[in-house]
Amino acid sequence: MVAKKGNRGGVGGEDAEEELTRVPLQAILLADSFATLFRPITLERPKVLLPLVNAPMIDYTLAWLESAGVEEVFVFCCAHSKQVIDYLENSKWFGQPNFSVTTIESYNATSAGDALRLIYERHVIRGDFILVTGDTVSNMSLTQALKEHKERRRKDSNAVMTMVIKQSKPSPITRQSRLGTEELFMAIDPNTKQLLYYEDKADTLKGTVSLDKALLIDNSSISLHNDKQDCYIDICCPEVLSLFTDNFLTISTYVVTFQGLLVDDIMGYKIFTQEIHSSYAARIDNYRSYDTVSKDIIQRWTYPLVPDVQFFGNCVTKLERQGTYRASDIGLSRSAKIGPFTVIGSGTTIGNYTEVSNSVIGEGCIIGSNVSIDGCYIWDKVTIEDGCKLKHAIVCDGVIMKSGAVLEAGVVLSFKVIIGQQFGVPAYSKVSLFQQPVKQDSDEELEYADNSSGNIEIASISNTPEKLEEDLTELSDSQIQAASEVGNGGAGFIWSISNEDGNTLPPSGELEPGSVNDSDEDVRDDFAHFEKEVEATFLRAVTKTSKKTMLSYNLTSSDCAGALFYGMMKLALDTPHGSSGELVKNVASVIAKWKKLLKYYLPSLDEEIEVILKFEEMCLESTKEYSSLFVQVLHLLYDKDILQEDAILNWASEKEEADESDKLFLKQAEKFIQWLNEASEEE
Repeated sequence: MVAKKGNRGGVGGEDAEEELTRVPLQAILLADSFATLFRPITLERPKVLLPLVNAPMIDYTLAWLESAGVEEVFVFCCAHSKQVIDYLENSKWFGQPNFSVTTIESYNATSAGDALRLIYERHVIRGDFILVTGDTVSNMSLTQALKEHKERRRKDSNAVMTMVIKQSKPSPITRQSRLGTEELFMAIDPNTKQLLYYEDKADTLKGTVSLDKALLIDNSSISLHNDKQDCYIDICCPEVLSLFTDNFLTISTYVVTFQGLLVDDIMGYKIFTQEIHSSYAARIDNYRSYDTVSKDIIQRWTYPLVPDVQFFGNCVTKLERQGTYRASDIGLSRSAKIGPFTVIGSGTTIGNYTEVSNSVIGEGCIIGSNVSIDGCYIWDKVTIEDGCKLKHAIVCDGVIMKSGAVLEAGVVLSFKVIIGQQFGVPAYSKVSLFQQPVKQDSDEELEYADNSSGNIEIASISNTPEKLEEDLTELSDSQIQAASEVGNGGAGFIWSISNEDGNTLPPSGELEPGSVNDSDEDVRDDFAHFEKEVEATFLRAVTKTSKKTMLSYNLTSSDCAGALFYGMMKLALDTPHGSSGELVKNVASVIAKWKKLLKYYLPSLDEEIEVILKFEEMCLESTKEYSSLFVQVLHLLYDKDILQEDAILNWASEKEEADESDKLFLKQAEKFIQWLNEASEEE
């Protein structure tokens, strides 16, 4: 349980009369995603119960609500509602003092709007409430946001909602990364913080936004942003629920609904924003954000919701060097190598000469010898036999990978799939015991798996090769097809990517969503792919001795600076060198030649800090040869006027607040930082 508590109700300074009539702070938690982005996994289990660093997603949301001072939570369940209700009833969330969890079940809701209308009809919400989805991870305090929301309500009864937002680009303070969502445009009154325009499907190809003239006439000052992230945490007054009943028939998400409110100005209701800076908040709504948030949890940006701190639903693991977490009862061979930023759950065994890095491994897994696992999410009770190779994949509960099987980058294996011996699963494939749905039905129908459909019978295929030939004589055509699709002794259907509504794992080797829409080919949310493209563009410019090169991407300066810096450092590393000293000379030569280009993408201190953070990341992951040269290169960047003194000192100051495990390079640079501080004082 998270020990830290917020003030009950979250607002201080209430007068005596209000205190006497105060109702408990309530929350509505939507436990249905009303989407299909996690198929085929969510055909069998609701997204809120999927493991996130070995704890169900919903536990992170409930732990945050409890610690932030919420006293009553209403969990709305639709698809797989029985699984959610059974989990909560058997968890420690039921029966907690000063924190009640109540489930509301419906089989008919197909959107968040439907859910809120049904909750309105129950008459359970008695005051201001928090609206949040069950796939949200946050450690923010609600105190200030609630206080400002209530003050606005006192002055203006039409102020119905406060939307929590934050910077969408990586922050030097929280280091929260890009979540792979579509580019969001907001128009905000800089004085009142009122939200005037919200568009999450803007035409990023043209980079333009069309604002109504009336909006410009009625507001003397407007600030337009494409660098904000909707945290999907909203403080609402009770009237919000009635809006769904009175004004809307079909609503896909509550955000789209409120966007309609902004455009149509229905009844004069207003939405305001509350920007957070030093706290963490993110929603997991695609594979990229699942990967990003998992890494943020492991790197402790979500503290106290981290693997080594007890909160309901998680099994505590011990934090070791280089961000590695291990349960106390794992079976680990002496010759096995466990790399940085890896979590290993209880009861898991790992064989001889197996290498695991940047991965999460669940409970009760059996991993054989000479296995390679890099950047993967292995859930519970998975068996991986000798000689298998896995890279940037999600492997669900009960999967069996037979000896020598290979998962190429971006593969998703759903529950109890069996991959045959020596079989290679093609990159970005999704494999399930369910056949891919032919119809594009409603989200709820697609996620609400019907075990009577017949597809689930494929699970009866024998898990032992000795029985396979005998079993095949009794299998249906679809079962034989499933076995043949994933190799000898396998079981599972490989889904077609082309019918996945753009929800593919792109050719970057990372768990990120791409696009298969022909009209949107050039728009890439995939930062890793962008980074590789920048590197390739830079190298082409080098080989052609061109004095000019153009990087035409719709991304921020910090994105370009980080990617370009990576390309430059990679060029220096790939240039022949026999010692560390020669490598530093290579770096100096590359920087001298391409300094002007890099400086173009460093308009402010934020971008310079991002370069330092990028260099830290490179030293830990992709270009570890630089790890012992961090200070020399940092000093070189300072001497060559790439990095200003303030950027380095600000980076150092922010790192002081980080955990000890994240201060490796700060400690290396202590003398250099001290020298800069002394020089600054002398000036």
